[in-house]
Amino acid sequence: MNLVELAQRIKLRRLDQRLTIEEVAVRAGLTRSWLSKVENFRVTPSLPALGKIANALEVSVSDLVAGLDERPKFVVIRGDARQVVQRDQSPKNKSIYESLAHSPMDRTMDPFLITIPGGVSREQALAHEGEEFLFVQSGSVQFEYDGELVSLRNGDSLYFDATIPHRLINSNKRPAQVLCVFSRRSHESS
Repeated sequence: MNLVELAQRIKLRRLDQRLTIEEVAVRAGLTRSWLSKVENFRVTPSLPALGKIANALEVSVSDLVAGLDERPKFVVIRGDARQVVQRDQSPKNKSIYESLAHSPMDRTMDPFLITIPGGVSREQALAHEGEEFLFVQSGSVQFEYDGELVSLRNGDSLYFDATIPHRLINSNKRPAQVLCVFSRRSHESS
């Protein structure tokens, strides 16, 4: 199932109804921060939680997940059709995440183009399930992994276990662009 698309559908449904995250969270009996993580694909809701979200949005669970398990042969995302995905709610992190494969598709990888303005980093290193691949397309960044810092510059790439806390830091004045591909399957499950 395309879980990124599910997160986007929840957010779009909420925005179409002109509801705040707080309003939907109260209706669903969930916390605002947890619902925000669902919408930003930081947390995948359980089936009971998805039911609560669907009720709060006055839609059926089946409508929310309809077609998410269909698998097209391939997905083309044109450069002008990328969707910006909010991955970090920190007001200090102004990084822009553009989904490079946001159309419905059963996939094990999610590619993003991350634009990190100068002087920006996530406040703290975070972990998530799966593995991740980074490729610095322009500029340079520091990569923090379990407290260790590695400098990366244009053309460098990195592959790692994403269950260990990690983050990108751009302490330079110029922005950097990083291609990020993460898998939802960890190496233990393959």
